[in-house]
Amino acid sequence: MKKMIIYEPAMCCSTGLCGVGVNPELLRISTVLASLEKNNVKVERYNLTNAPQEFVKNAEVNQLISKSVDVLPVTVLDGKVVLTKRYPTNDEFISMLDVPRSYLGVNKAKVTPKTSGGCGCSGGNCCG
Repeated sequence: MKKMIIYEPAMCCSTGLCGVGVNPELLRISTVLASLEKNNVKVERYNLTNAPQEFVKNAEVNQLISKSVDVLPVTVLDGKVVLTKRYPTNDEFISMLDVPRSYLGVNKAKVTPKTSGGCGCSGGNCCG
């Protein structure tokens, strides 16, 4: 299994989902990671406030942030930096981790509209 680690900027808590205004991107990331974990895919997540030692342990990440923390978030896949300055998209998570789309709770099933018109009730008798 592939190993992904996301190094994040300093936040008030481990997920960044605290306080009055919730960042929709952090909410998406938390949701994606929770969905992956339900499917036994673990993505490690460290933020600079709560786990500074993790940033020191990874020489490449340490070198990147020594120039500027604006490079965060940094995504590392199997020991190599693959993304900086943003989080992976849902499609990138699927591709990088080589997991089915269903692991993110996203299905690409297309909904075909009814061609009969209306709700499909006949003679005013809806079965609700």
